[in-house]
Amino acid sequence: MEHAFWHARWQDGQIGFHQAAINPWLQQYWSRLGVPGDTSVLVPLCGKSSDMLWLREQGHGVVGVELSDLACRDFFVEHGVQITPVAVPEGHTRERDGIKLWSADFFALGREHWGDVAAVYDRAALIALPPELRRAYAAHLRQELLSGVEMLLVALEFPGGEGPPFSVTEAEVRQLFEPAFTVVRLDQADTGAARREVVYHLTRQ
Repeated sequence: MEHAFWHARWQDGQIGFHQAAINPWLQQYWSRLGVPGDTSVLVPLCGKSSDMLWLREQGHGVVGVELSDLACRDFFVEHGVQITPVAVPEGHTRERDGIKLWSADFFALGREHWGDVAAVYDRAALIALPPELRRAYAAHLRQELLSGVEMLLVALEFPGGEGPPFSVTEAEVRQLFEPAFTVVRLDQADTGAARREVVYHLTRQ
């Protein structure tokens, strides 16, 4: 998807993908990953998700990456914090109280930017991308994540190919990530309109 598409969505407030509440899969299954509380978590395509606050409350440092600078600004503003962005070659950064947000193209960043994270939390990144970018996303994670990094992935399954969000089946998840990651399907729930949420635990080998 073109960058302009996502900038327009945020500018126009067309952000139905944003969830104000903490994601229940995150709360239910995060402990299963066994990630030490004093380690950092990468949140790709993070938007202004409150899930980052929940992760911080568990003791983690949080590194979010989001294309929209407006989303990064709003995350802090909506929690009562005004932060002057720091210009970097890739875009902007904002950081406060253990949460650092990069306003940048996810594919332009790597381990030298986000550090040695112990885990990745993906609720709405993979399913936001069309097929060719899903392949690039998985390849980027394979390249940049160290062995032992854990990942909690929430995907959607539904008939048809329109999106975003896009339907990503278990077969595709495995095709994208195995054998570089082990993939365990943890749970699923029907969400109505013939849609199903599926949650996975991945481990970088």
